[in-house]
Amino acid sequence: MSGTAFVPSPASRSAGDFAVVARVASATAMLMFFLIVVGSVVRTTGSGLACPDWPLCHGRLIPPFQFNILVEWFHRLIALIVGLGLLATAVLTVLRPAPRARLGGLAALAIALYFMQALLGALTVWKLLDPNVVSGHLAVALLLFATLLTLGAIARRESEPAVAAPAGRGGLLPWFAVATVAIWLQAVLGGMVSTNHASLVCHDWPTCNGDWFPPMTGLVGLQMSHRYGAYLLVTLLGLLAWRARGAADPFVARAGTLLFVFVLLQAGIGILNILLGIPVWVSAMHLANAAFMLALSLLATLRLAAVTSAVPATLEQPMEAR
Repeated sequence: MSGTAFVPSPASRSAGDFAVVARVASATAMLMFFLIVVGSVVRTTGSGLACPDWPLCHGRLIPPFQFNILVEWFHRLIALIVGLGLLATAVLTVLRPAPRARLGGLAALAIALYFMQALLGALTVWKLLDPNVVSGHLAVALLLFATLLTLGAIARRESEPAVAAPAGRGGLLPWFAVATVAIWLQAVLGGMVSTNHASLVCHDWPTCNGDWFPPMTGLVGLQMSHRYGAYLLVTLLGLLAWRARGAADPFVARAGTLLFVFVLLQAGIGILNILLGIPVWVSAMHLANAAFMLALSLLATLRLAAVTSAVPATLEQPMEAR
């Protein structure tokens, strides 16, 4: 009996290609999240210069087994693994026609951000922890994290069968887009507070050294800018949760609620940071929660953007095709 070999259709091959890219990109994004949190541990433990050279550490691939040295070395090791994951993502994207056409620009952006991140990491050592360089290091890390999440989310959507866009409350896309940018800006501002050693210039809360409205100058001004930014973000995400409660897409509705819950948690962690004197674990939790909020808001934004772009295409179909 003769058999006929199964030849997958171009559409199924394309979906399979996107699925592979989605898995690798998402795994790399998770590693990037871990790298960001470990970076916070590096800062709060004062380990940024524990390896005084770069790319080696004390002139060796395997450094001396001392706590601060190992913290910094482990941070560099995770960065290397992220780079390998990003390289795999880019190769898988470029070598396959459909992902290359849809995701090539994002892959190139991720590569550029990674090299910028590596350069800023080296400058962090060479410039002896210059606050501007360290803050830029965090800002680019969060952008790279967001880019990897975007690449993975789009690839995952392209690998799945098309579904009808849910009808429901409109106008949420700008809200989530603004929230995503606001979360990133607040996280970067928090990084500036940390790198400029302004975390404890106000040793109390809600006042600052007993003053409700201290002068917005110097390190006190930087700390208060972060606090005022937090108040604005809580307000924004509270309004977003109220707006999103009627969304037809369950993910979007849950995202709105969760963002408000997590921004309240973020505010509580920030207050604990001050009252407890910036413990390492609290500071790391503060940044981890911020990165998680960024991811959740971004994914909801991408989901809404996909629905928004799909609806006009559906409406433009001739009546016979519906």
